[in-house]
Amino acid sequence: MSDAREVVLGRIRTALADRPQPTAAVLPPTPPAPADPVALFAERAGEYRAAVHRVDTAGVVAQVAEICAAHGARRLAVPRDLPEGWLPPGVEGTGDATVPALDRVDGVLTGCAAAIAETGTIVLDGGPGQGIRALTLVPDLHICVVAAELVCASVSEAFQRVEPSVRRRRAPLTLISGPSATSDIELSRVEGVHGPRRLEIVIVT
Repeated sequence: MSDAREVVLGRIRTALADRPQPTAAVLPPTPPAPADPVALFAERAGEYRAAVHRVDTAGVVAQVAEICAAHGARRLAVPRDLPEGWLPPGVEGTGDATVPALDRVDGVLTGCAAAIAETGTIVLDGGPGQGIRALTLVPDLHICVVAAELVCASVSEAFQRVEPSVRRRRAPLTLISGPSATSDIELSRVEGVHGPRRLEIVIVT
């Protein structure tokens, strides 16, 4: 540290010596964990205008097929490591793609790293079944398969779950609470400005 800087810092310490010390922050009590985090996640995600479906493992492909049919989606961008059995017959999976190529697909199908019950939020960290970040930001339809065991009660619990992969891979996190929406212009809600306009969540229990 330079002499000049030490002189300046010394003067600051002297000037603040007679000031009262700040008291320790008192954090609010942690709310009790929900009795059924998966049910709460489904409820909160629905409040954000996401369509939520609950199926068992065998029902994933049929539910994805039903969603694709409802939206007229025949070509989906999918991660290269998408779990086998998620992509329905008759629906083309294009794999990770460039941004221009993502403009030409009907939607995207991914998994997630975690989900947050108290906020209805999906957390993506680019791990298995998620693909590159652009994959879930460019197409207009996002179908996300959420395993029930990935649903965390709180934000802090979800961050603890993804912390190891973030530290290991320095991966950016994408947090999704409902379809992309903004009210920046005259306070009118507009969907699809910053990402998918339609979000379909398939919870696997």
